[in-house]
Amino acid sequence: MRVMVIVKATEQSEAASNPFEMEGAEEMFAQMGTFNEELIKAGIMLAGDGLKPSKFGKRIHFDGTRRSVTDGPFAETKELVAGFWIWQVRSMDEAIEWAKRCPNPMPGPSVLEIRPIWEAEEFTPEIAAAVTEQRARIAKNTE
Repeated sequence: MRVMVIVKATEQSEAASNPFEMEGAEEMFAQMGTFNEELIKAGIMLAGDGLKPSKFGKRIHFDGTRRSVTDGPFAETKELVAGFWIWQVRSMDEAIEWAKRCPNPMPGPSVLEIRPIWEAEEFTPEIAAAVTEQRARIAKNTE
């Protein structure tokens, strides 16, 4: 099963223009690099990256056929994402065990959220075939 592990933003991560501006960032990033290497060696990590603060982002709002754009920053820090991983694990329990081994991803209190990713096999055979074919086209375009 694939899961997305979401690193929740904090007030400090949102305030920084550069993640190394946060207090304790150098040590935190060194520890995170070591953890990422463990994930890679174990065949767990498929992708992962940090996101810039929301002040650099945009939100697209949909209402029927209308679209509007809001510039960041966005007010509710607890609802923002600072980074992510995509992991391939055998179960949610395995994902939880790996997440517990993660160094604290932020200076001070922080939160990881783990969300399963829909797999093609979970749909009807017709939809599964279409999803699988689309993912193959995407993979071909990224090579």
